[in-house]
Amino acid sequence: MKAKQFLVIGAGRFGTALATTLYDLGHEVVVIDQVEEHIDAIMNRVSHAAIVDATDEEALRQLGVGNFDQVIVAIGDDLEANILATVAVKSLGAKRVISKANTQLAARVLERVGADEVIRPEHDMGVRLARQLATPSLVDAFNLGEEYAVIEIETQEKLHGMLKQLRLPNRFGVQVIAVNRAGALEISPRADFEILPDDRVVLIGSNAAIERFRNYLSG
Repeated sequence: MKAKQFLVIGAGRFGTALATTLYDLGHEVVVIDQVEEHIDAIMNRVSHAAIVDATDEEALRQLGVGNFDQVIVAIGDDLEANILATVAVKSLGAKRVISKANTQLAARVLERVGADEVIRPEHDMGVRLARQLATPSLVDAFNLGEEYAVIEIETQEKLHGMLKQLRLPNRFGVQVIAVNRAGALEISPRADFEILPDDRVVLIGSNAAIERFRNYLSG
């Protein structure tokens, strides 16, 4: 995997967790924050950390914002600073900007001012947990943009049998893309592949199709 370059603006709990994890995964990570204590706490855990006002366009220009693969604006509590930083990095040529929002209103504003993606960590985690609680067999799930999602589920009796007999694409509009059997991964299984107890199945589909399938499982 080719290492990427990330600029993380804001070294609070979310920004710190994001930046240090990316760094541990082998990427180059630069972190900026206005609070000296935040920078002191993270400076030895990322590629570079500096005390910078993210609303200062000239300071951001000197960082070479356009050279980073992605810029993450992780300022959650100060909406004004978040908006100004998002606008500034976009105007300086950032390739892709991901901004953190604490509320739905903040998310809408950040989308309007140019953020390529807006995340709401607590909200998103709450939705994810609710889905897992509502569908006990659900192992993991994540969205692919706004229209599609991928889910991993533990099989139950409703899903045992050959794929051609289960007819999941016809019945629900979801497609099996992999099956995990005791640690061995079967990619793009054929129609005569049989789903067995204790398998884990990875499926892809539109959000509406995934929702129909989840309702079927939980029902």
